[in-house]
Amino acid sequence: MPPTTTSRVRRWDQHGREHVVQVQKAGVQRELSCETCGWRRKAQFLPWLKAEEHLSEEHQATVHPSP
Repeated sequence: MPPTTTSRVRRWDQHGREHVVQVQKAGVQRELSCETCGWRRKAQFLPWLKAEEHLSEEHQATVHPSP
């Protein structure tokens, strides 16, 4: 079994609420899960783009965190 790594895509909505989608990677497969609404999806390609699309479309969370 390949090791699993996790990363996160964070965005904020216009009310200042943070929304996070976790991207878990095991081998070539990645699973996305939204901490806000429980949405889940498997994605082999461009998982971070799909996470950003979900946050934008479902939560209107488009503000990128500042470094």
